[in-house]
Amino acid sequence: MIGTRKKILSFCVTAAGLFLLFLFAVNTGSLKVSPAELWRGLFIQYDPNVATIFDLRFPRIFIAMLGGAATAVSGVLLQAVMKNPLADPGIIGVSSGASFTAVLVTAFFPSLFFFTPLFAFLGGMLAFLLVYSLSYKGGLAPLRIILVGVAVNAMFTGLMSAFNSGTGSSYSGAASIVNANITMKTWDDFRTLFLYTVIGLIASWFVAGRCNLLALEDKTARSLGVNVTGSRIVISVIAVLLAGIATAVIGPISFLGLIVPHIARLLVGSNHRVLIPYTVLLGAFTLLLADTVGRTIAAPYEISASVIMSVIGGPFFILLLRRSKHGYGQ
Repeated sequence: MIGTRKKILSFCVTAAGLFLLFLFAVNTGSLKVSPAELWRGLFIQYDPNVATIFDLRFPRIFIAMLGGAATAVSGVLLQAVMKNPLADPGIIGVSSGASFTAVLVTAFFPSLFFFTPLFAFLGGMLAFLLVYSLSYKGGLAPLRIILVGVAVNAMFTGLMSAFNSGTGSSYSGAASIVNANITMKTWDDFRTLFLYTVIGLIASWFVAGRCNLLALEDKTARSLGVNVTGSRIVISVIAVLLAGIATAVIGPISFLGLIVPHIARLLVGSNHRVLIPYTVLLGAFTLLLADTVGRTIAAPYEISASVIMSVIGGPFFILLLRRSKHGYGQ
């Protein structure tokens, strides 16, 4: 059992780290301001440097934080539903399905921009249903889900790349989704992401108790009066909604929904009533850190946050496979 003191300390340290990282990200670039100048320029007196930072950097920073929180919590929910520590919206194809749908809507129906997350949600659900239906063979084996998910992910990723190449990358909005690029995001993108993310995160909090019960054997959960199938469906829908929301705005971020939940469990335990709120903080910190590293490591050029996460997540995924106690492949 993880003590209350360690949990509180984890929350405090992560929150402080997120605040400090926010200040660092604000000052990453040609324009730099002190915290005092930032406060004065935002709330007291107009400052052209602060105004420029507010219009150009703030949307990107807040989008990275919201997108990271949504993707990480999606990973927590999918792992609870599947009882599979390797479940992740990117690995099992949910993010690529959502991304492909968002690309089509952005390219051909730009007037529906505000509803792009809803279409991305439908695309993510399609991918999720494909994975579940193709994986089922007298039961749902963890390895089979992952392998089918990888295949579905490859299919939708290939379709996105083909579309992007076939159009000569002329649709900048679509290309940014394909490449998971948040460089030119605006306050409109933030408002779209914010509305749907808040709904998804609140819904995830209300199903935290069900997630705890799903950790039990199905027979035990049913004996306690839990509708196991109904709970899995509800939690899966919320997980896909969160992944679709994030993907529609920032594109697919691989391994974020895999790495963050595992680190969070080590720090605050497996009680989802604590795990989900902490994952929100840690997910926001992780994606903002990846984006900030991508902005600074090769300045003045930028490396996409999705590339940074892939470089880190690949070895982490292999380590989890080797350490897993489940009988994969049996």
